[in-house]
Amino acid sequence: MNPYRTYFLLGLCLAILLAIGLFSGPFILYIAMRVMILAIFALGYNLLLGRTGLLSFGHAAFYAAGGYGLALSMIHIYPHPLLGIFVGIAAATVLALFIGFFSVRHTEIYFAMLTLAFGMMVFSLMWNWRSVTGGDDGLYGITRSSISLGLFSFSIKTQFQYYFVVLFFFLLSVFLIYRIYRSPFGLVLAGIRENHIRTEFAGLAVKAYRLGAFVVSGAFAGLAGALAVLLESNITPFAAHWGRSAEPVLVSLIGGLQTFSGPLVGSIVFVVLREVVERFTHNWMFWFGIILLAIIMGFRGGIVGSTAEFLKRYSRISRLR
Repeated sequence: MNPYRTYFLLGLCLAILLAIGLFSGPFILYIAMRVMILAIFALGYNLLLGRTGLLSFGHAAFYAAGGYGLALSMIHIYPHPLLGIFVGIAAATVLALFIGFFSVRHTEIYFAMLTLAFGMMVFSLMWNWRSVTGGDDGLYGITRSSISLGLFSFSIKTQFQYYFVVLFFFLLSVFLIYRIYRSPFGLVLAGIRENHIRTEFAGLAVKAYRLGAFVVSGAFAGLAGALAVLLESNITPFAAHWGRSAEPVLVSLIGGLQTFSGPLVGSIVFVVLREVVERFTHNWMFWFGIILLAIIMGFRGGIVGSTAEFLKRYSRISRLR
């Protein structure tokens, strides 16, 4: 794509995000924040699935670890949102390092089943460790206190104020993950996805790279979980349920697995479509599932991948004419 066109699209997207924050009502702000938080979760996850070729069914464990890390930090240590976010990311990173150490030794279905088993263990732990996690009641009343940065501080109590905090972390996540994709580390991950045996014969430590991708992916899941807790002001063990792990998988499939912008588009479609379907029927899960199946089967490369392929074919036909 022409670089000027790319810069124009990036500027347009940023302008839309700023306009939403400045001129939208509470409901639109809430939906936009949910989209951005899910996009952070899905972008980090797609670094593992789309870039490295590893399917994880346990990423909700890191999402929940980030959320509980923030909640416990705000309740028991110091009620500072940024400190809570960093504690949440640290908790998710440590947990991802532990689970990944055992999981990346295996591939394909064995890797997927191991991550699912670990995820179920984390869910069970959070459900039963009532003295820490609140059990099935969870932790409530996590208020968004002011962010103090030395010489100045600002409140994030309202949705309007908190929107720009989420926007900052969203833009930071997009930038960091894009840099990872384009880095030598990201290129090695792509090589592992295509042929891990050949990559290993090239003298690269495949398991170490897989573990690195797993930990980085878990850290972004923790960030998403921490931001979600500040948005909702509560967290329950269901944040670690395997159903939560399915969300970034579906989002990546909808948008396009092997595209960078796929999870971004998929997050918008997933959140908005679910919100619309829920308003029209009580059996929203049934109809939501049918619509998602139609999208996934109709766009084999995801919305972004299929659209890019269509534009390439159209361009070739135009040149022949």
